[in-house]
Amino acid sequence: MTEKKQLVVRISHALWEELNKMAADDFRSLNSEIEYNLTTAVRNKNTKAKVLAEELAECLSTQSEVQVSKAN
Repeated sequence: MTEKKQLVVRISHALWEELNKMAADDFRSLNSEIEYNLTTAVRNKNTKAKVLAEELAECLSTQSEVQVSKAN
């Protein structure tokens, strides 16, 4: 099993209550729920960044094709 780092986090009472509700709904501990949500957020961010990079590359490729066809 990989070594896990400890982290102290200060959160509002309202957020703490909401996270506890989410954890209970998913039959997880509060710690597991926070780790799950952080992991999901990072994966989503990386996925969005990859999609945006691919869309930008496609757009730039299309733009250069248009410029080449205009030049001919």
